[in-house]
Amino acid sequence: MQQPPRRFYSRKMDGMRSDAGLQGVLRVAVEVADALSSGRPVVALETTLVSHGFSDGRGLVAAQQAEQRVRAAGAVPCTVGIADGQVRAGLSAAELQRFAEAGTAARKAGARDLAACVAQGVLGATTVGGTLAICRVLGVRFMGTGGIGGVHRGFADSLDISSDLVELARTPTMVVSSGAKAILDVPATAELLETLSVPVLGWRTDTLPVFYRGAGGPPVAARVDGVVDAARIAALHWKLGCPSGLLLGRPPQPELDIEPVLAEAVGRVARAGVTGQAVTPAVLALVEELTGGRSVAVNQQLIADNAALAAEVAVAYALSRQ
Repeated sequence: MQQPPRRFYSRKMDGMRSDAGLQGVLRVAVEVADALSSGRPVVALETTLVSHGFSDGRGLVAAQQAEQRVRAAGAVPCTVGIADGQVRAGLSAAELQRFAEAGTAARKAGARDLAACVAQGVLGATTVGGTLAICRVLGVRFMGTGGIGGVHRGFADSLDISSDLVELARTPTMVVSSGAKAILDVPATAELLETLSVPVLGWRTDTLPVFYRGAGGPPVAARVDGVVDAARIAALHWKLGCPSGLLLGRPPQPELDIEPVLAEAVGRVARAGVTGQAVTPAVLALVEELTGGRSVAVNQQLIADNAALAAEVAVAYALSRQ
């Protein structure tokens, strides 16, 4: 069912971590602000998947499905992006379309890029890390995504490590994903998360999912089999003074074993001299080509499923605080 047009405001919000200096810079949808101020569940969603994660506008479909699943579970979606000199928390349908039409022309905006995008009026599609930075400002406790960034293969030579991990370590938000992106060095990513004191939980699994596959990853710190359990662990983590977020790894359904394809794609991209933020979209595009599009269907499904699970845990968390 089509949603009514959203209203927006950009003033300071009672009970939220903001300040007058953000007026005109941070615009929060009224629906999102009302939910946060009343303690109702909110789930943050990124925009990089819209502009960089898929080809031919299919990222827009993934984002729309994620928002729909969040609503169906009883939470409010808060999709984050940067446009026209503002960080926007809660996007309209037209704004989502704008990110899809821009594609890779939109700047990938991690936490380090937010200020520059705002100051320069650049269209910025927030990564997991960039979205978490806004979660920290607003007090959003839950986020859904496909896979987080992490330690890249061959990191010893390149030191290529995603700032997603740093932002997760400093933001009290639970991120529901299918582990780290499969193009990464997943065991090294898990080791760094341990070093950063970020709890890695497995949703009905004892090992960290490997994006397209549920098995084959390193052991998780704890297994959870229900949303109430997940919400309680998050609440206790923060009550005990731990400042970090948590990662809840949900195995994808259906799965797709494409490790040989991934290895080939990573190798080709490396030989082409692609580095930094351009690596992930380049590899994903090549994986899509090499799998005949099968990776796209799995990716879209896991994004929607992870958003739904994030919403279910957010609802359980909100109910526990009433």
